[in-house]
Amino acid sequence: MEKVQVGEIFTITDENNEELEVEVLAGINIDGIEYVAVSFVEDLQEETEEDIDVFFLKLDEDGDFSAIDSDEEFEKVSSAFDEIMEEEE
Repeated sequence: MEKVQVGEIFTITDENNEELEVEVLAGINIDGIEYVAVSFVEDLQEETEEDIDVFFLKLDEDGDFSAIDSDEEFEKVSSAFDEIMEEEE
């Protein structure tokens, strides 16, 4: 499976079938599942760092992104990304 590159921009479709461009901020593998932290390209161009919405997606076997379903999974991924971000500062 191809790894997603930080800085890569791709298009996702939201629940209203609107296409949105997101940029990969970080990637992590937890328990053999690939997750990415992404933010909207539009926000990254306009906003200061505090205002950027970051959200997490997981990569399924087909290489498609899907939402994280459970709160537990979200917490696990969120805290793992927090650790990465702290290390980079």
